[in-house]
Amino acid sequence: MTPAGALPDPTFEVELMDATNTMSGRSASLLPGQVGETRYRITQPLPGWGKRELAVKAAEAQAIQADAMRDTSWAELAAKIEALWLRYYAANRELVLNRDGLALLKSLEELSLARYALGLLPQQAVLRMQREISAQRLALVEIEQRRKGLAAGLNGLLGRSHDAPLAAPADPAPLPEHLDAGALFEAAASANPEVNAATYGIDVARAERERTYQDRLPDFAVGVRNNRPDEGKSSWDVMFEVMIPLQQSSRRAREREAEYMLMAAEARREDAKARASGELGIAWSMYAQGRETLRLLEHTLLPQAQATRDASQAALSSGKVDFDSVIEAERQLIDIRTQRLKTELDTRLALTEIKKLTGDLK
Repeated sequence: MTPAGALPDPTFEVELMDATNTMSGRSASLLPGQVGETRYRITQPLPGWGKRELAVKAAEAQAIQADAMRDTSWAELAAKIEALWLRYYAANRELVLNRDGLALLKSLEELSLARYALGLLPQQAVLRMQREISAQRLALVEIEQRRKGLAAGLNGLLGRSHDAPLAAPADPAPLPEHLDAGALFEAAASANPEVNAATYGIDVARAERERTYQDRLPDFAVGVRNNRPDEGKSSWDVMFEVMIPLQQSSRRAREREAEYMLMAAEARREDAKARASGELGIAWSMYAQGRETLRLLEHTLLPQAQATRDASQAALSSGKVDFDSVIEAERQLIDIRTQRLKTELDTRLALTEIKKLTGDLK
C-alpha cells in the first residue's frame, strides 16, 4: 500500500518580478533572467501527523473489501454453472429413461400387432399403443431441445462457443444423508460471501471516519526559493506553511456523514446476515423435504411400480390382463422414474444453494 501512504507530489513555481521592466526601462519580457527578478520555488506538501498511516489503513480495507466482492461474484457464477450443469445432467438422464420407455413400448407394439393379426386383440388396443409411442416420441423431442438449450447456456457461462461439444455428464457425488442445521446457520453468518463483503465494508467506513476526524489537525508544506535579480547576487529563502482548519461547519458535516456511512455499513451487514439466514432456511427445508421424498420414491413407490409392471407383463403372457393394463403399468413406472429424477434435481439444486450461502462453493 505504498502509493496510498506516499507524499503528495511537490510543486515547482517560476515567478517573474517586474515583468514590464519598469525599473530598468527596458521592454516587457516573459523570459527568466530578462526581468527585474526571477524566483524559482519548490514546495512539498506534508500531511498532518497520522494521516498517511490512516490513508494506508483505508486503502488496505478497500483492497480487502474488493477481494471479498470478487469472491461474492465468483460464488454467484459458480452457483449458476453448477445449477445449469445439474439441469443438463438431469436432461441427459431423462433422455435415457424416455428412450428406454420408448424401446419397451415398441416391443409391446410388435406383440400387439402380432396378436391383432391373429384376431386375439382389438384394434383399439393397437391404436392406443401407437398413441403412447407417438406421445413418447414427442416427449423425446422436447427433452432433446431442452438439453441443447441447457448445453448452449452452460457453454456461455464457461466462455465457450454456444455449439461447443460437451461430454456426457458423469454422475454427481451422493447426496449427504444429513445436514447439521446449526452448523449451516453459523457458517451463513460468518462465511457467507455477501456477509463477508458487508463486514469488510464496515472496516472501510470506519477507516474513512478516522481519516475524517484526523482532518481536524492541520497539514503543512515546506519549500525553498531561489531569487535571481537582474542585477545583484542570487539568494535562497526557506518556506514553512501551516494549513489553518477554520472551516468548522463543513468539517463537522463531513464527520456526521462519516458516522452515517458507518451506520449504513453496519446495517448492510445485518441485512446480509438476515437475507442469508432466510434463504438458507428455505434451501435447507427444500433439501430435507427432497431427501425424504427420494427415500419414499426409491424404497416404496419405485419398487411397487416395477413389480406392478413386471406382474402385468407376466399376466399378459397368460392372457389374464389386457394391453391397457400393461400400458398403464408402464406409464406409471415412467412417471415415477421421471418424478424421482425431478426430485433429485430439486434436492441437488437446494444443496448447491446451501453451499453458496455457507461459503462452501469452490
